[in-house]
Amino acid sequence: MICDEQEAMELCRRVGSDGSLGRLAIFAELLKEENERQNLVSTASLAVVWQRHLADSAQLLLHAPAGLLGPWLDLGTGAGLPGLVIAALRPELPVLLVESRRRRVEWLSRAAAELALVNCRVLGARLEDVESTPAAIISARAFAPLGKLLGLSARFSTRETVWLLPKGRKAAQELQEQPVAIREMFHVEQSCTDPEAGILVGKGTPKLP
Repeated sequence: MICDEQEAMELCRRVGSDGSLGRLAIFAELLKEENERQNLVSTASLAVVWQRHLADSAQLLLHAPAGLLGPWLDLGTGAGLPGLVIAALRPELPVLLVESRRRRVEWLSRAAAELALVNCRVLGARLEDVESTPAAIISARAFAPLGKLLGLSARFSTRETVWLLPKGRKAAQELQEQPVAIREMFHVEQSCTDPEAGILVGKGTPKLP
C-alpha cells in the first residue's frame, strides 16, 4: 500500500517510461494552476497530488496486458484522470480522452500540448456521439454507475478489451448489483493508494440485458 508522496512517485517511475516523472511533475503544476480557475479536483487533495491522483491513475497500468499497443479509451476524463496520466507515462501508447464539458476539453487540450503528448487525442463530445472504434483498454474514473457505463461503452469493446474501472469504496457493491454475466466478467482488485477502494477489472464485451 502506498503511504506517502515518495512511494507514489516510485510507482509512477516503475510503470512509466523515460521522462515520466518530469512530465507528471509538470502535469501536477498545471493541474494546481487550473484548479484555481475551475473545480477539477478537491483543493485538499492537491497536497498529496502524487498519491491521490497520479499514482492512483498510474496503478491501472499494473493491470494492463503486457505488450499493450492501444488504443486506450478513457471515458469522462475530466481533469485527465486517469487518461492524461497514462498518456504521460506511456507516450508511445495511443490514448483517447472523451470529455463533453467545454472548459475541461480546453484544459485537456492545453495540458496535452504543453506536455508534448502527440499520442493523446481529446474528443470533445458526449460519449453517445463518439464514433465506435475498438479499444484495447477502456477506463473510467467517476464517470457513471457501472450498469450505465457498460451500456454506453460496450460498443467500443471486443473479446480482447480490458476494462479498468476505479470505483472507490463501492466497487464490490456496484458489482454485486449487476446481472450474473457482468459479475462473472469482472473482479475487484484492491487499490494500492486507498485501503478501502477497489478497481473493477474485466475482459471482453459485456452481455447486457
